[in-house]
Amino acid sequence: MDEPTHRAQATIDLGAIRSNVEVLHAAASGAELLAVVKADAYGHGLVACAGAARAGGATWLGTALLEEALALRAAGDAGRILSWLLDPRDPFGEAVSAGIDLSASAVWAVDAAVAAAKGAGTPARLHLKIDTGLGRNGSTAAGWPELLAAARTAAAEGTVEIVGIWSHLAHADAPSHPTIDAQARAFDDAVAVAATAGVTPHLRHLANSAATLARPDAHYDLVRPGLAVFGLSPMPEEYPAAALGLRPAMTLTARVALAKRVPAGQGVSYLHKYTTASDTTLALVPLGYADGVPRAATNVGPLQVAGRRRTISGTVCMDQFVVDVGDDHVTAGDEVVLFGPGDNGEPTADDWADALATISYEIVTRIGPRVPRVYLP
Repeated sequence: MDEPTHRAQATIDLGAIRSNVEVLHAAASGAELLAVVKADAYGHGLVACAGAARAGGATWLGTALLEEALALRAAGDAGRILSWLLDPRDPFGEAVSAGIDLSASAVWAVDAAVAAAKGAGTPARLHLKIDTGLGRNGSTAAGWPELLAAARTAAAEGTVEIVGIWSHLAHADAPSHPTIDAQARAFDDAVAVAATAGVTPHLRHLANSAATLARPDAHYDLVRPGLAVFGLSPMPEEYPAAALGLRPAMTLTARVALAKRVPAGQGVSYLHKYTTASDTTLALVPLGYADGVPRAATNVGPLQVAGRRRTISGTVCMDQFVVDVGDDHVTAGDEVVLFGPGDNGEPTADDWADALATISYEIVTRIGPRVPRVYLP
């Protein structure tokens, strides 16, 4: 990889994203593939990564927020897009006019879609969501017949096309967890209730990244991988990314802003949570929690400096942190690798997740807008 051209940058390998989508599509048992690009494509950059996912074979894109779906349309994406985390104040009319598929978990969403369709002069495309056990979004089983009836009435009027029925898994990152089978049974029951009510959509979808890779019985007609599109495994201990044929797409680097020798006993950064044990060199790295490096990485965040693994030394500040590099020859302008694919011994996003007792999703999505995204074709 070329040297970073900024104080810090996230280099995004679009070829890795294309390849990851190809791997996921091959694993999908003939189902269509929706690449989830919510949250600025998990921090990787919405528009560029959506294009790479399309190039890899994604026939659908998925966003949580409607504004993300509309941004894709504004950037020229003309394919199928599903958006699901809707609010009554969202611009349903603009979405329907733009041909964006919408999720409905309650009657109010059907009503909003109907009103938008009448204004736009074109039917709204709906995916009806059933809560099969996650306890988050989606209709309850008790409310499902009412939601179906509202959608069926709207479909009969020609204001709505019922495209799909869908749900989301709670424990897919543990492929043998009994809740997966329980949720699949609840999903099948909901589909059967819909069929009895005269609703037989083209698409049934349940599988996220983990289920796409490890639960072929949950593939149905469409799979919805997210994290795995970006080369990270949702179950890294049991199924490492490399073993799945996935390649992490993001490498986060920075340049040393200052290197200086200090004596033993030097307190480092706010609150002196680190003190030098001997005469040493401290390297200042111009990244901080305003850029997405968690303050919790204080004294535990792994990185690579001068080809050697090191750990953040002292408190992570808003714009910077310090690394004790011992007697290594480090000067201003030298590259620091926070995480990447691991090809050259650098930490990975999974290493960061382990160090901070979190998940790789959080590590990559929190990298902020002050960090430029630089794309490799």
